[in-house]
Amino acid sequence: MRGRAKASREGPSRGQGAFLAPVLALTLLTSCDEARQPPAAFSFEGLPVAGSIADAQRAGFTNCVSHNIDMRCRKEGVSLKRHGPFSAAVDLQGGGGEGGFDHLILWNPSDQSALVAITTQLRGEGWSECLTPVGDAWKGQAIYQRKGAPIFYSLDLTYWDRRTLKLYPAAPAKIPACQAAPR
Repeated sequence: MRGRAKASREGPSRGQGAFLAPVLALTLLTSCDEARQPPAAFSFEGLPVAGSIADAQRAGFTNCVSHNIDMRCRKEGVSLKRHGPFSAAVDLQGGGGEGGFDHLILWNPSDQSALVAITTQLRGEGWSECLTPVGDAWKGQAIYQRKGAPIFYSLDLTYWDRRTLKLYPAAPAKIPACQAAPR
């Protein structure tokens, strides 16, 4: 009786471990193989906001770098709402970009306040502004949305290197919870 209790505390036997190791390895390998289907192609003001790698490249986002599990494709000289030029990028899932992208990123490499002109214009056009909680998954973002608009904007307020403005399709499940910005 004592020998049995001791064996169960030590874990599985060598025979069980030899069986479990390949099963675990196969499970992990098959989960790596699950590629997301790219979202449907969606553009706003001539810029790609969601789609496949082919959609990004057709829009001129051809400077692509793979990071094994994802890929970033960039384009320089992009304008939005008559402001710019900005650097722009789409982040695609999968080392070859096969999972597509679901947002567009804009930034100005030398002028951190350049994107503020866009958000000022948005407020002037009736877009609401709200702030996400700092501890939230969206931590420190100003969100701009307008009823019936096909997109929403997210301005990074906690940037370390460069401020970014992101454009997302306005799917209700995607729009983060936030509180009205103080006036």
